[in-house]
Parts: sequence; C-alpha cells; structure tokens
Amino acid sequence: MTEITSNTDTDNNVIDFATMQGILASEGLKSHASELHGVLTGLICAGFAFEDQSYVVMLHDLFNDGEGFPTAVKKALKQMYSELWSGILDDSYSFNLLLPDDDDSIAERGHALSVWVQGFNLGFGLQQKDSPVLSDEVKEVLTDFGEIANLSDEMEEDEDTEQAYFEIAEYVRISALLCFSELATPPNHASNSADKKIIH
Repeated sequence: MTEITSNTDTDNNVIDFATMQGILASEGLKSHASELHGVLTGLICAGFAFEDQSYVVMLHDLFNDGEGFPTAVKKALKQMYSELWSGILDDSYSFNLLLPDDDDSIAERGHALSVWVQGFNLGFGLQQKDSPVLSDEVKEVLTDFGEIANLSDEMEEDEDTEQAYFEIAEYVRISALLCFSELATPPNHASNSADKKIIH
C-alpha cells in the first residue's frame, strides 16, 4: 500500500469506533467516540471551514475541561476530522457515522447513536450560534435529532429493533449530508482537489 498521509501511524486505515474508543480509554478520557464524531460532523455540516483548526480547542473545552488532549488523542482526532471531510465530499457518499460494529449489543449501538446525534446538535449549534438562519428542512432535522438523542437505552435484542436502528442510523446519515449540502463551506469550492488537500 502506498503511503498517502504522513500523520498517521495506523497504515492509513480509516479510524473506526473501536480504535477511537480504545485510544480515548487508554489515555484515561471518559469521552464517547461517537459523540466526538458527532460534534465534528455537526460543526462541518453547519459551515465550519476545513482550513480552520480551532475545532481542537473547542473539543478541549467540551470534553477535557479546557486541557489539551494527549498526543495520541489529538492525532486520532485530526485523522477523524480529515476522514470526515473526505467521506462527506466523496461523490459516492462514503460518509458514515462512527458507531460500534454490528457485533456489539443493540443497547450499545443505540446508546452510541443517541450520543452521536447529541454531539451533532451541539457542534451544529456552536457553529451556527451567530447566524441561525436555517431552512425548514434543517430545522426539522435538528428537531428529529433531538428526539433521537432521547432514545431509550433499554432496547430489545430482536429483529424489529435491529431494523429500526438501521433505518434511524441511515436517516441520520442522509440528514447530516442534507445539512452539509445546504450550509457547508467546501475547501476552496473545488471538490475535485479537496481530497488531495484533506489528505495532507
């Protein structure tokens, strides 16, 4: 495999939930990987510029009492941020929510989905606080996300619940892309070269 990035030591593997959660736990942070991913997605979908690096400081304030993150966490967050942009800008819509694997319990995955949407609304609100001019569609998404955030953690391990979980997760994914298409600031408005910019 050819090396594309120089700032990850994970053989350029896309960072997944288990990896991110493992890094957070190993550094003694109580944050939830899905919530962090949700906050970053919310920021980006509300118009946060790719070149703006202040998201790191925002995350310090939100999740670490304003203290700087350990190097391993900061590195993983930067990789997650880059991959988020790559996924959202990808013409084939490869963007996905950072959630536990299908092998994990439905309760665990349901909880992760609810904290993801909480994080999204938080990040979105931080970015939009000075210019809250939103279309009805985006307002509806934020309202729906608020309701999804309150999903019960007590979920039955059955086929209906699995089906509902997948449908809600897909709705959340598509809704985030809708917000991005309406409010985001793509890097230099040149999506064809964006991937190259993001990777470095």
